[in-house]
Amino acid sequence: MFFGEYVYKLDDKGRVPIPPKFRRDMRDSVVLTKGTEKCIRAYPIAEWKRLADELASKAVTSASQRKLNRAIFGAAYSATFDKQGRMALPLPLRLHAEIGETVVVVGVNQSIELWNEDLWKTEKATSEEQAEQILESMGGG
Repeated sequence: MFFGEYVYKLDDKGRVPIPPKFRRDMRDSVVLTKGTEKCIRAYPIAEWKRLADELASKAVTSASQRKLNRAIFGAAYSATFDKQGRMALPLPLRLHAEIGETVVVVGVNQSIELWNEDLWKTEKATSEEQAEQILESMGGG
């Protein structure tokens, strides 16, 4: 389980450090893909395989399912950590997430998200405002 948020600087080679406690759970490699919001999602291999299996169980005869598969798998990249615990972020994903020199690494349960700092501040404020309503609609409180 991943949780918490951490702010890092992207180096001149497009690498970002990943918190040690996240790296331990991600082992040696991860899969990066576009998040549904303007962020990058990083999945441990086991979680990526679970997601892939779930999507594979759906009917590929559906145009919407094929589009979803293209969007998720077509934008995916494999990444590994260097000896300093950094991970290179592919340029297409950085452009999607509008990531510049500062990256916010956020634990979101089974995966992590990497955000542009300003976009993260906006998303975080919106999420915090709506969290209580969402919990209530789920029957929690």
